[in-house]
Amino acid sequence: QYKFRDLTIEELKNVSKTYPNFTFSMNTYTFKDGSQKDLLNFSGTVPVKYGNSYNIPIHLWILDSHPFAPPICFLKPTVNMGISVGKHVDAHGRIYLPYLQNWSHPKSTVIGLIKEMIAKFEEELPLYSLSSSDAARQTELLSYIAKITEGETDMKSKSKIGGGKNEGCFNKVTVVGAGDLGIACVLAVAAKGAADKVVLLDLSEGAAKGGTMDLEIFALPNVEISKDFSASADSKVVVLTVNSLGNAQTYLDVIQSNVDLFRGIIPAISHYSQNAVLLVASHPVEVMTYVSWKLSAFPKSRVIGVGANLDTERFQYILTNLLKAEVLAKNAWIIGEQGEDKVPSWTSCNLVVNQTEAMAPCNSKEKVANRAMEVLKGKGQRSWSVGLSVADLTDSILKDKRKVHSVSTLAKGCCNVNSEVFLSLPCILGTNGVIEMVKLEEDPLVQEKLQSSAGSIHDLQQQLEV
Repeated sequence: QYKFRDLTIEELKNVSKTYPNFTFSMNTYTFKDGSQKDLLNFSGTVPVKYGNSYNIPIHLWILDSHPFAPPICFLKPTVNMGISVGKHVDAHGRIYLPYLQNWSHPKSTVIGLIKEMIAKFEEELPLYSLSSSDAARQTELLSYIAKITEGETDMKSKSKIGGGKNEGCFNKVTVVGAGDLGIACVLAVAAKGAADKVVLLDLSEGAAKGGTMDLEIFALPNVEISKDFSASADSKVVVLTVNSLGNAQTYLDVIQSNVDLFRGIIPAISHYSQNAVLLVASHPVEVMTYVSWKLSAFPKSRVIGVGANLDTERFQYILTNLLKAEVLAKNAWIIGEQGEDKVPSWTSCNLVVNQTEAMAPCNSKEKVANRAMEVLKGKGQRSWSVGLSVADLTDSILKDKRKVHSVSTLAKGCCNVNSEVFLSLPCILGTNGVIEMVKLEEDPLVQEKLQSSAGSIHDLQQQLEV
């Protein structure tokens, strides 16, 4: 089964000479997508000096495309050892190293990998001694790890680990695209602290450049950089920030170029994270959210665009802090399209706790809204500000906050919109994306603007090959 059998055997002989305690075998490994393969694997201990000397138990699987693909690496803790989750080890004992990410034959070897593993473990010890009271909980974790390393699926396991945490509640976020916006999203999501792991999927050609290289240099805890779609497996949220940089001449050509790009991304992402919420930040967000929905075949609730979330937060801030209209701000929203055609609106009065206080004359509302919109016009959308907005949305989803956000969602059936288009509307967000759309005040002018936006977006979509 091994494509480069002689090279693989020769390398494993060298490993055996250097680390004679390792034991080798052939077992079935189950990948995160549920597929299985019989793979060579070995386990043993590596010497690590961290004040004292420690023997750290590891288990490595050799892929059938070795040496052109890196091994899959795990810790193999004993009953009295706990895993120290850090930048190189996750809660399940999976080992992540720059050496693995930058694997390239012939300069990369298993012995070189183990040497870097030892060096990184000497900076941050991956295991610690458990007290006797924690030993029982550790047994559950070991059982879970055994299911992975002995070939049982790690995709559907419900075994509890780490004192009550299970695979179902391991909050992993993948950001697709390593441009300025992608890196801003990674930094903001990591800073927010809601995700246990953030993966940056860098789809650019060649070696790491610019910000991606800096992320590797100044390695952040729980942030992984990869060019392999499989690194996104089992993500709770996948953020799409990629935009095509082709030589398109017209606006339609630019969008079609983005659609073509998404054709190669969305099916792979959907395959590895079948229960994820797709959060689209690519441009134009309404169209690309529609494209993501069509290509993924996900339910509409789990495909949303960043939409007018940033504008709404700014709008509410301006009303509260600059115009001192706090009562109005509580139920104020920016809806519709991103850009010049966005519209201010309010949620229905039945959602307001103090209805009497909130009943402001329509002309008063309009004046305040117009003033706020004028201030809002002067605020551009930088990568870092969109990144903060993405982190805000991700936080609401991962923590099941049931908070209301103005996000791009399928608008068909709302405000007399009859076509399959995505527009920003106030939605309650939770673990499974959009839980419910919030009712807006019935304003004929707002409805007219939304229908106009829906019409132009629908016409544009009809000209695309999705």
